[in-house]
Amino acid sequence: MEFTRRGFIKLACSGALAGPHVLSGRLSAQPEVPERKKIAIVATVWRYLSEAQHIGDRFIVGYPRGGKWHRPAMDVASLFVDQKPQDDLSSQRAEEFGIKIYPTLASALCCDGDELAVDAVVIIGGDGDYPRNEKGQVLYPRYEFFQQVTDVFEKSGRAVPVFNQSHLSHSFEKASTMVAASKRLGFPFLAGSSLPVTYRLPSIELPLDCHIEDALMVGVGSSEAVGDALEALQSMVERRRGGETGVKAVQLIEGDEVWKAGDQGRWSWDLLEAALARSDLLYGLSSVDARTQDLVRNGELPRLVEDPAAYFIEHTDGLRSTLLRLNGAVGDYTFAARVKGRRELESVQFLVPRNFGGGLAPNRTDSACLVGKIEEMIETGKAPYPVERTLVAGGILERCLDSKVRGHKRLETPELAVRYRAPAESQFCRT
Repeated sequence: MEFTRRGFIKLACSGALAGPHVLSGRLSAQPEVPERKKIAIVATVWRYLSEAQHIGDRFIVGYPRGGKWHRPAMDVASLFVDQKPQDDLSSQRAEEFGIKIYPTLASALCCDGDELAVDAVVIIGGDGDYPRNEKGQVLYPRYEFFQQVTDVFEKSGRAVPVFNQSHLSHSFEKASTMVAASKRLGFPFLAGSSLPVTYRLPSIELPLDCHIEDALMVGVGSSEAVGDALEALQSMVERRRGGETGVKAVQLIEGDEVWKAGDQGRWSWDLLEAALARSDLLYGLSSVDARTQDLVRNGELPRLVEDPAAYFIEHTDGLRSTLLRLNGAVGDYTFAARVKGRRELESVQFLVPRNFGGGLAPNRTDSACLVGKIEEMIETGKAPYPVERTLVAGGILERCLDSKVRGHKRLETPELAVRYRAPAESQFCRT
């Protein structure tokens, strides 16, 4: 066999490289090596800067962690990729690292057999060319992928940990079905984006069971693509006294109404100032005017922001939180809160590294933080934080989009009465 990287992997996996050690002319027992877990990756598309590349490559070659190069103690055993555009990378990765790409999702989980043959499933479904609905949501087949995964579980009589990247589904009803299925079949289920687990600047966490009086998140993106920011907001407010109690109403407003709402006290200018004070990507009126500016107090925000939007969230315990979408004025994700008993406002940036041109960096450390949490679930058999966080955030987004298409009305949301408690231990990356 040619001694290539692919050949080495095949030798290692077949056990041809194993054997007794020879010490001082005598045979010694080979130390027992723990069996490496096998994972199946299910992706919509795998190309440069896609989530499948960010997550999948780290499982294949590793990533920096704790000042060292960390290699996951598990192997990508199979791939299923739904779309293969001209810039597809999955075939290249498969050829380079000896990974088989299967024609169907079920065959990838069974590895040519009749039953489940992997120890975990990683679903990465946030990229690719898919249709949109009337709300503007991209109809990624996350729910359909998940249904096929659980079909294999039920036919095989066993289930393994599952990770679902970003939203569970564009539909809260479908997302709820996914969470219910994970509990019925009894497998660990982790979902969401990298924002809640990425590095924070500064490295702070709100005290568990604190009394949050007001909270505000600043995000960017399209009206249907701010779900990750909503999830980051949820990761902060879920630590309040009593935990998450559910959401009773939402409203999405846009345009000049956003600034009027601030003046009327529906959201806090003081919290916005605290949040923007943590930003590394405040923009000026032009490339030569991106100087240091007090955007909250100098009146420039309405001129800078291209399509302002405010997502109002009324929790059943009385907390009101807000997400402001400020495209054109800011390029990163920040948060601020007023906590009872603390003189200063709490504020933080969720780090998403970007290159010098402003686009996302190809080796994003926030993705590495997320992969670390996926590894933890696969190794321990327990999700490090509740999947209900992603369920609630996705439900808020969908109902806010309903508010938009219904003339920006306030909508009651009794279906979002989802209760859960945040883990006591913080889950974000630290230096």
